[in-house]
Amino acid sequence: MPLVKTEIADQIAIIKFDDPTTLNAMSVPMVEEFRAALIEVSKSARALVVTGEGRAFCSGASLTGGGMRAAGGAFDAGAALESHYNPLMLQLRDLPMPFVTAVHGAAAGVGCSIGLMGDLIVADTTAYFLQAFRNIGLVPDGGSAYLLAASAGRARAMEAMLLGERISAESAYAWGMINRLAPEGKDLEVALELARKLADGPRATLASIRKLAWEALEKPFEHQLAGERDAQKVAGQGPEFREGVSAFIEKRKARFNTI
Repeated sequence: MPLVKTEIADQIAIIKFDDPTTLNAMSVPMVEEFRAALIEVSKSARALVVTGEGRAFCSGASLTGGGMRAAGGAFDAGAALESHYNPLMLQLRDLPMPFVTAVHGAAAGVGCSIGLMGDLIVADTTAYFLQAFRNIGLVPDGGSAYLLAASAGRARAMEAMLLGERISAESAYAWGMINRLAPEGKDLEVALELARKLADGPRATLASIRKLAWEALEKPFEHQLAGERDAQKVAGQGPEFREGVSAFIEKRKARFNTI
């Protein structure tokens, strides 16, 4: 049975983790299916929503999901990170289109990381974010320390990881971890509304904005300014800029989704 479901409608792709009996625990096979789905939808979709089937977004990495042995056969809890999870997180960062995560129920471990990777993050009131690695003697992974510190700040990130307690959707919203707090059961609906706005926007320009935003977390200011200058040159020579200016002059809505 497939562990990931994909659909595309009106240039918006939806990818759902689909193993509800495990609360969508992430296994190596699920990672492989997810990565393949990302490649496929990137060919035609202008925006993406990632969510989970059933009661949870993703309950974290499956402890029986394989990948914990290195090439020599010795047990290595980090082997799957190197071979599967880290490449997945980089693939999400480098998507050619913006994406929204729709979170409900558990977003734990690497599920928390994937949830926080969204360019826009929606959580309904049942959602919670959890980094409980300390409870089983492991360290947070999937880029979670980076993502938590970047969104909630170092002190909140330390609290989440050192105490290993649930962060409710309400707290996540107050901490600046998510963009929208939706009523119970409405996370996907709200996420699709945001995705529609993204899909109607200038795809190449939004991809460039995503890249600049990620680089802003790492580059010195003067390097960021230089990157913006280079990106602006490319954008100004593209058809999206010409359409945007024409729409402004003609006092109409820009038709980016036809480009």
